[in-house]
Amino acid sequence: MWLASGRKHGAAAVAQINYDARRQNVRRQQWQRYARRTLTCAILAALAGTASAQDASSLGQQLTPLGGEKAANKDGSIPAWQDGGALNPGWEPGKPRAEFFKYKDDKPLFTIDASNADKYADKLGEGQLALLKTFKNYRLNVYPSRRHCSAPDFVQENTRKNVADGKIGADGWSVSEATVPGIPFPLPKTGIEVLWNSKLKYAGVGLTMPALYIMLSPRASGGDWIEAGSSQSYYYPWGKKGSAKLSELPPVEYHTYFDYLSPTALAGQALVVSTYLNKSGDVFYYFPGQRRVRRMPSYSYDAPQVGFENQYTLDEPRVFNGTPDRFDWKLVGKREMYIGYNSFGMYDPDADRRKVITPDGVDASATRYELHRVWVIEATVKEGVRHVAPKRRFFIDEDSWSLMGAEDYDAQGKLWKVRESFVIPVAETQACDNPAFVQYDLNSGRVLFDQSGMGAGKDMSWATEPNDPKYKDAFYTPDNLRAISER
Repeated sequence: MWLASGRKHGAAAVAQINYDARRQNVRRQQWQRYARRTLTCAILAALAGTASAQDASSLGQQLTPLGGEKAANKDGSIPAWQDGGALNPGWEPGKPRAEFFKYKDDKPLFTIDASNADKYADKLGEGQLALLKTFKNYRLNVYPSRRHCSAPDFVQENTRKNVADGKIGADGWSVSEATVPGIPFPLPKTGIEVLWNSKLKYAGVGLTMPALYIMLSPRASGGDWIEAGSSQSYYYPWGKKGSAKLSELPPVEYHTYFDYLSPTALAGQALVVSTYLNKSGDVFYYFPGQRRVRRMPSYSYDAPQVGFENQYTLDEPRVFNGTPDRFDWKLVGKREMYIGYNSFGMYDPDADRRKVITPDGVDASATRYELHRVWVIEATVKEGVRHVAPKRRFFIDEDSWSLMGAEDYDAQGKLWKVRESFVIPVAETQACDNPAFVQYDLNSGRVLFDQSGMGAGKDMSWATEPNDPKYKDAFYTPDNLRAISER
């Protein structure tokens, strides 16, 4: 009994020892795997930190402080970038901006028109090629390229921080973090990042256009021009000097106000719009006949603007406007392209607007095209969502992050609308901006111009300090809209 019992207990002891050994071995293997994972994560983190440091250090070295390629192109037709200096000193409000452009005496190198478009096709967009064949006044006077678009030091420093700080939200389209004012994604990897760079480029705290005309050419069958006279202001709350985290500010991209002065059918109407970083915007519209302010929740995206015969949607101003959540955004890459650059003629308040904007296109005497590198992104409407232009292509200047052009395609995949904007250096902000744009409808043959005081008799102005009531949040409320509309 004792022997049998001893053998029994001895076997149990051996089994226990073997079990303990196996468990210890399992723990050792688990620890080794954990250690390897920890080491791997540490190495990856170190590499990522090194990569981020290297990426950040490239700003101002191989890249401009805002993320463009600093070097010239291979044949020198695009020169190396220079930090500012496009404007001679001495400008002040009331003086012609063009007179202070350092290169105002440049002469065109050549002109692109319908007869030689094929020769330059590799530097033109599909939309530009279509315009050359469709609108007889449309041509490109190509000048030497001048690369001076930059930004103040605090914007450059904030941009450097955004190599690590810039973040897209979990929804895939909103911007959830960045150090502002600054380019949120100076080293973009996706199309939506490039878009936000254009939407959040520095333009001071706001822009005021005391007089402008939205111009729409007559129908092909005849009729009159639509010329809607108005005043307009923009306020960018994140544009104040210094440095701030976007997540600690109200999620506003911009506020805008405008009131119609003419024609009679629109005169007295006014609205305020708040466009957000992470949700659809708010629109409040004042109707003088009713003496009331109405909230307009559907007055956005591809809804037609009141008074323009279905030729102008809410998301077309300034090439693209509003919330980008209805599209999937794809980064196509970069290319060289002739774009409207240093085109002061499109901002001349003393110009004859009827001679510049014609039914056959913009008169080339007012424009200046240069060869620059642009980012190309494509927007495709999301499944289950409707938009009148299900596919869109955009071109963004690498130096200023300005949205320089767009091509809209209809539901059949046919090129439909083409937009071009015109960038200039701005003395007030020490940066570049491009509010003025032209839209061509290839189906109707009509030309639309907006977002500039060209030919309106009063110059537009940019502000870097929020000293005017228009650069306060309280200005853009429905109560204030009613108050200022009923004065």
